[in-house]
Amino acid sequence: MKLPGDEILALLVAVSFAAGLNVYATVATLGLLAHAGVLPLPPSLHLLANWWVIAASGALFTVEFFADKVPAFDLIWNALHTFIRIPVAALLAYQATATLSPGEQLAAAAAGAAIAFFAHGGKTAVRAAVTASPEPFSNMTLSLGEDVLAVFLTWLATWRPYWAASIAAVLVLVTILLLRWVLRALKSLFRGAEHELEA
Repeated sequence: MKLPGDEILALLVAVSFAAGLNVYATVATLGLLAHAGVLPLPPSLHLLANWWVIAASGALFTVEFFADKVPAFDLIWNALHTFIRIPVAALLAYQATATLSPGEQLAAAAAGAAIAFFAHGGKTAVRAAVTASPEPFSNMTLSLGEDVLAVFLTWLATWRPYWAASIAAVLVLVTILLLRWVLRALKSLFRGAEHELEA
């Protein structure tokens, strides 16, 4: 079974957003769904269904699951993952469109990176707003919600790609409307991570 082109685009929107939230959970979920035969991946992404890739993604997701729930340390973690989530989303989009022209592939990769940037930026903005809270539960609840949303969007994209893409598009739109706040939060994130490293 092969997904139609418009469904692949919808899938990419949802998966790029999910990768911006939690790239390891997204890759592991894609791999498991492909391995189970639920999601027909393009040949260029068959590597995701390899058990070694699934295991590595699962192990990194486990590390992130705990690391991302520690107040203050999550600032460093998210700052570093700015340079992981966005490139991986771009790579997934690029590889998923391997049958298209090089220019269309680059456009897909740029779109995937942009969507992941807004997801990561929105997550960071919300996280920066609650990091100052003295109790750890708000951070932990937000992190858990992000993990669930990343897995849910990836799973939903395999069954209802247009629904998943619509949810991601609405969340991207909200982030764009709050862009100034997001950029301020990203600057704050890197300053906070720098101070934590110096301490």
